[in-house]
Amino acid sequence: MDIQKVFVMGPEGVSPEQKAFFDEFGFIHYQHFFSDAQIQEALQAIAAIEAEWIHASVEKINGIPIKYGKDENGKSIVQRFAFSSLHSDYLHQMLADERLQQLRWLLGPDARIAEQEKDGLVINHYVNTGESNYTRLGWHTDGLRDLFTQFRLNPMLNVGIYLDDSPKEKGSLRIIPGTHKQSLREMLFRKKYFVDNTEDAEEFIVEAEAGDLTVHSGRLWHRVALATVTGAASTRRVMYFPIIQGKFKPKSHRSPTPIYHKFNRLIK
Repeated sequence: MDIQKVFVMGPEGVSPEQKAFFDEFGFIHYQHFFSDAQIQEALQAIAAIEAEWIHASVEKINGIPIKYGKDENGKSIVQRFAFSSLHSDYLHQMLADERLQQLRWLLGPDARIAEQEKDGLVINHYVNTGESNYTRLGWHTDGLRDLFTQFRLNPMLNVGIYLDDSPKEKGSLRIIPGTHKQSLREMLFRKKYFVDNTEDAEEFIVEAEAGDLTVHSGRLWHRVALATVTGAASTRRVMYFPIIQGKFKPKSHRSPTPIYHKFNRLIK
């Protein structure tokens, strides 16, 4: 099976071939999932949220810290949003897209899009400038947060919607295919969480275009490398949301900040 293969979501949803690919490698890449017009409208919605949060000096949403930084012009920007779709009708409607609902079958028929759980719809804005607070993200698995908060591993998927082209020179998503099948010990100790951003001989670079969509298992080791370009040319924005199973646990303004967000101090 060719690991570089990209797919198109047809009217039948997730095909047996796509499910087999995901089961083998722990990720899948769908090309041209959203149109240019949809991506532009999403960017406009994000800009409106960003302006509101900067004006109001919002520090947390439902207990999740909001990460701020500066762009290439020294302008204040939000570099990590949380629960974004709860603050935008358009982003909420994007998550209601029937094709996204079909992705639940990669996990199981009882899976759901966690719009109100975990960190909700997260938007990551990477830019390589001197004042940026988000230029890279070290090796990690998304399932670690469940071990911190629930002391158990629950099955989950992380779905990424690309708002910009993401070639290798922008850092791109790096994954280690097949590590979703690893033991718990390997999941915990194969890498130093978040502080290790070194290349791995087994890593695969996922180069995507604006409008593409990726899905990876919560147990899969992955990272985002530092861009080799700087300024506006390094801008890389991706929206992520989880698909999960288990008891419904929505967050609210009373929710405490999870301990795993302490790692944010290690990320720049």
